[in-house]
Amino acid sequence: MTEQQWETLLAVIRGERVAPLPVGMIIDSPWLPNWAGMSIMDYFSSEPMWLEANLKAIRQFPDIMFLPGFWSEFGMCTEPSAFGSRCRWSENEFPWADKVITDIRQVATLEKPDPAIHGLPPLVLKRLQHTQEAIRRAGHEIRFAVARGPMNIASFLMDSTEFMTAIMTDPDDVLALLELTTDFLIDWIGLQIDAFPSIDGLLVLDDLIGFIGEEDFKRFALPYLKRIYGAFDVRVKFLHNDAAGLITAKYLPEIGVNVFNFSHKHSLAEIRQLTNNQVTMFGNIPPRDILARGTPGQVRQSVRATRAAVGDTSRLILSAGGGMPSGVTIENIQAFLDGR
Repeated sequence: MTEQQWETLLAVIRGERVAPLPVGMIIDSPWLPNWAGMSIMDYFSSEPMWLEANLKAIRQFPDIMFLPGFWSEFGMCTEPSAFGSRCRWSENEFPWADKVITDIRQVATLEKPDPAIHGLPPLVLKRLQHTQEAIRRAGHEIRFAVARGPMNIASFLMDSTEFMTAIMTDPDDVLALLELTTDFLIDWIGLQIDAFPSIDGLLVLDDLIGFIGEEDFKRFALPYLKRIYGAFDVRVKFLHNDAAGLITAKYLPEIGVNVFNFSHKHSLAEIRQLTNNQVTMFGNIPPRDILARGTPGQVRQSVRATRAAVGDTSRLILSAGGGMPSGVTIENIQAFLDGR
């Protein structure tokens, strides 16, 4: 992010009205490589191609805040790889992390990885270190530490279905696993912050928290998210959950989150009410059916309708109700900007 974009983000979080209404997007490997004219494998394996894809985005759309900005990642494989997950790679498909636990009782045998030496996290940091000067020459800084959330990682280590089942059948083992993934995440986020003093924001992505009821959320999600967000003195605390988010939303002030990216199925008014207008909303245009598959006219209409429905545009950054999906065109992104 540029200094001006960063100051705009902080102003929105403080509740100040900003004109024109800010637009932000989460961009990463599902959209960016193919849009930039390269395969997903090339994007992951080549630092120059990764850098060029990100530079192309900021040059094409200087009026959009791309969060976290220059996201160094290996899809869902980054954190599970540190636990020993075997990663599957294809030329032009999203990578996948194989499970490492075939029986919930194996949780007791897992050791906490060191993100400085295990799996892909060290390569994430090296990519940023190698490209930091080029990022700065483009007028941007590395502003965010980024990580998948504790339940998200646990679901890859076990398999999502087995993890959700274990919440009901073996809750103590699930809690032990979440303690482990949370401890690892605090180490991993801290390592990123130590490596880049410009970091003053945290983005955690966890959709699994949207698949459980309120009592389970309070037991299996809330304490761990509070620990993670409470561990770091950064000014921007951003959470992405584009699954069901109404339960999550009401606990965001308690967790310490001040920016929330959520499902387009929830209205801005609902989220504002549930958070008592204490949290900046980051959304809320349907990503697939409108942003990716709609016409430019439909995109403009959706943006205008969303803005009109909320009335008060404080603590609002217009975005997709989730990350940028594959296939979104330059024309539709420009229509999004025009619609605000």
